[in-house]
Amino acid sequence: MQDEFERLYESYHHSLYQYLFYLVRDRDAAEELVQEVYIKVFHSFDSFEGKSSEKTWLYSIARHVGIDWIRKQNRKKRKWLGMLGPLSKEDIRDPAPLPDEILTAKDEVREIYQYMENCTADQRQVLMLRYVDSLSIKETADVLGWSESKVKTTQHRAIKKLQDLMGGNEEETQRRVEP
Repeated sequence: MQDEFERLYESYHHSLYQYLFYLVRDRDAAEELVQEVYIKVFHSFDSFEGKSSEKTWLYSIARHVGIDWIRKQNRKKRKWLGMLGPLSKEDIRDPAPLPDEILTAKDEVREIYQYMENCTADQRQVLMLRYVDSLSIKETADVLGWSESKVKTTQHRAIKKLQDLMGGNEEETQRRVEP
């Protein structure tokens, strides 16, 4: 089991870190969350039935761990905001850098990530899983707990939104999004 666990870690830890970093936008938290994912994997490894690929299983665990972290942070923010009183929008703006600074220095990719900020959270997740992490539609659906048609629709709407923002045609936009 240890050899298999080490193989999973070596194969996926970097891509899980990127996914979690994009989700939580905090490097230290992303590193901790990757460790939490692998702790959960270690404890539930024997119960993995192989109904999905190991990659899908890992991303599903990572997604849940990331969402739990975000919920916890939101609770903390609400608690602090309640204690501090009313704040302006400038006071609560998140100054954290975008994940594009660690993914690549290419201007075109940086531009795409900036445009992705205009997409919904669901659209961003689909784009990240499909184009950054190279998951298939089925794997993406399994990770998100959605139907394949919902993934396809969300992906299409995300590409259309990027197309409108970038002023290109659909094929050109999709080509620029793909790694």
